[in-house]
Amino acid sequence: MSSSEDILNEKKYNKLIVVLSILIPVVVAILFGVKIPNVEPLTFLPPIYASINALTALVLVLAFIAIQNKKVKLHKRLMTFAIVLSVIFLGMYVAYHMTSDSTKFGGDGAVKYFYYFILLTHIVMSITVIPFVLITYVRAITNNIERHKKIARVTFPLWLYVAVTGVIVYIMISPYYV
Repeated sequence: MSSSEDILNEKKYNKLIVVLSILIPVVVAILFGVKIPNVEPLTFLPPIYASINALTALVLVLAFIAIQNKKVKLHKRLMTFAIVLSVIFLGMYVAYHMTSDSTKFGGDGAVKYFYYFILLTHIVMSITVIPFVLITYVRAITNNIERHKKIARVTFPLWLYVAVTGVIVYIMISPYYV
């Protein structure tokens, strides 16, 4: 059971979580539409940030295994690493889109519908997962372990879905990069 002091410590972060959960998607959406003139397109970034997504998925699974085996310190380090990877991914993703034109998917038929389904759910879930990750992390660092476990059961599959579908989207669109 979490103590009332732990819950109060957690509540101190709530405003920051709300601000970041709104600010991150809004800033990304705005920057997505900004093109930096006279800059060489960063076309080398998509395979790198797709690899970061794959590594994030692996780290999330390893963190899950670590906590199942009661390796709490390893779990904490892996989860912090997953957050760092996600921040690095986001920076590269935004940098690519600020310097390069969007790539159009060239497939057709059922493959096209599958691609757009995966892309749409990936985008929606990547926005949705932000507050979940932040709340889960705050509950861990404020020692609200029971509350942390409760939300982690939701956060883990959402975050893993975002990481894995990011790789799938890259694999499917990569033949159409110019």
